[in-house]
Amino acid sequence: MTTAVADRTLNALDRCDRCGAQAYVRVVLESSGGELLFCGHHARAVEATLRPMTSGWHDETGRLQEKEPVLAD
Repeated sequence: MTTAVADRTLNALDRCDRCGAQAYVRVVLESSGGELLFCGHHARAVEATLRPMTSGWHDETGRLQEKEPVLAD
């Protein structure tokens, strides 16, 4: 896996491997280098189990709290 892929921002096309919702967390597995994508809910549910087996945990759940700017007329 290349660094460019691992560092890119997750977008609406990235889907949770558990439920299909938009992914906000990318997990890179230490043993295989493969990656898993999770929504915030499922990332929290599996974090305690998966975190010791990862070489990277890219969490963008903070974006869920961001508000879109409102444009005045």
